[in-house]
Amino acid sequence: MNNPATPMGARRKDPAAFEIAKNALFKIAEEMRVILCKTAYSPILKSAGDFSCGVFDAEGAMVAQGIDLPIHLGSMPDAVRAIVSAFGSDVHDGDVFIHNDPYFGGSHLPDVNVIRPAFHDGFLLGYTCLRAHWPDVGSATPGSYGAVTEIYGEGLRLPPLRLVAKGVMNSDLEKLILANVRTPAERRGDLGAQLAATLRGVQRLQELARRYGARELIETMAEVMDYSERLMRVALLDLPDGEGTFEDFCDGDGIADDADGNDSRFRVRMHIKKTGDRLVVDFAGSDPQVKGPMNAPLSVTASGVYCGLKMAVDPGSLIPPNSGCWRAISVVAPEASVVNAAFPAPVVYANHEMSHRVADMVMGALAAIWPDRVMACSQGTSAVVTFGGVDPRSGARYVSYETIKGGFGARPNKDGINTIASGISNTMNTPIEVLEMAFPLRVERYAVNPDSGGAGQYRGGCGAVRRWRLLPGADAVGSLCMERMTSPPFGLMGGQAGAAAVVTLTTPDGRSRNLPCKGAFQAPAGSVIDMVTPGSGGFGKPTKRASAAIGRDLLDGYVTPSGATRDYGVGSPGELLGLARKED
Repeated sequence: MNNPATPMGARRKDPAAFEIAKNALFKIAEEMRVILCKTAYSPILKSAGDFSCGVFDAEGAMVAQGIDLPIHLGSMPDAVRAIVSAFGSDVHDGDVFIHNDPYFGGSHLPDVNVIRPAFHDGFLLGYTCLRAHWPDVGSATPGSYGAVTEIYGEGLRLPPLRLVAKGVMNSDLEKLILANVRTPAERRGDLGAQLAATLRGVQRLQELARRYGARELIETMAEVMDYSERLMRVALLDLPDGEGTFEDFCDGDGIADDADGNDSRFRVRMHIKKTGDRLVVDFAGSDPQVKGPMNAPLSVTASGVYCGLKMAVDPGSLIPPNSGCWRAISVVAPEASVVNAAFPAPVVYANHEMSHRVADMVMGALAAIWPDRVMACSQGTSAVVTFGGVDPRSGARYVSYETIKGGFGARPNKDGINTIASGISNTMNTPIEVLEMAFPLRVERYAVNPDSGGAGQYRGGCGAVRRWRLLPGADAVGSLCMERMTSPPFGLMGGQAGAAAVVTLTTPDGRSRNLPCKGAFQAPAGSVIDMVTPGSGGFGKPTKRASAAIGRDLLDGYVTPSGATRDYGVGSPGELLGLARKED
């Protein structure tokens, strides 16, 4: 492997050519996304988009990420660096690597990284990486979302491994992977889609190298990251210096802590200090790691930090998100804590639940410094629900994995958004028709939940109500991973909290019970699962909300008459409706 070194002063001087090359690198990641969507098998990938694509330099730094999931901003570079560290110069044209180990730069075991090096004229240009959420990677629970106490119980754990050597598939490794998952045909299809997408990324990098030259492309990749660093530092310099703190609690880790089955809360503490063009986020005082899978590797915690800061510092999305952005940001956390897990702590829930929490807490802490740049708490959870069993229509095993949308927090100048992926997430709804064709489920209701958005001068986005019914003969094991059941999404600057989440299971005998926030449950055929996702926090005092805005909420069904009276102290709902109709 030969990596050419070029002095800083020899970098590209032509700004137009640099801009074209920079955008071309981003388009590579975007094209990888298109390939994955068109060739993946599982609905969570091809329809909901639970994956991220990136282009990386030869050292594993992220040069460009597609319009994918902010949750992967901090951890994907660590995943590629794990390959660089494990294999060093033993990397060849036609190789492909795979791993999912959270303690080697992964996020959680269902997120499987496929990483492919790109060569041109003997030079290693860099890598393409596609991280995709596989709906099942083994473990005792379909969907691999059980409440366990060690990572060994979370499913198949792959350290950095060579899946393809100089174009030849390691069939033994492929067989090992497929033997440890419940739906091997679907997994084979998704893996093939990842291989195709990363290959397309490599081909596009090689085309750029032929156009500009390998040395020049490598220099440009470094300059793209330097460019993002400069923009981030300039943006920070333009903002006031200051400090802010925030503390919040999580609902639990899925493991009972007493004889009555109660799940204890635990706390996360954050301190942010901004000085000049530097910003430090310190989690000192956060609780030690817990027994259940709510422990986040530091790179996952960093992803939540980067997501919150990117929104606050760069609301116009002018700074390309890559590893250069984060050189101005330091993230510090106590070892063996819930935000900096130590092996072999379980982590599967924390990948999204803790990073959601951290991203929202960044907004809470920054409210003391930049109140006009932050937003109230969003739904604060990925609201994951899985079902698995045997499909009576085909006799084949299935695993359904969904993330259900809630409220997006209110802003300093506008309302929140209803029932949408928020914070660190950027996934779409799986269409009901796709879900019902693929799995023995029926969705009987999916609607906006009125009064769930926190009251404020600007109202928080509303959550959703969702109902599934299992088909006859389709006994299932379900699992749930949800936060904000006992810690409702907070408001800011006087805004009220959004509504908390609730999930109930009603079995065919008519008995209903609330499900705990995390863990597996048995659902006999004919069972009904009702989920109320969290709303989001309001921004500003409710007394400042315009009467016409309240009237529009009533017309749209986002607020009920009793909710308007309770939360805003208004008079006749009829008068408010009249104001809204007159304004329209």
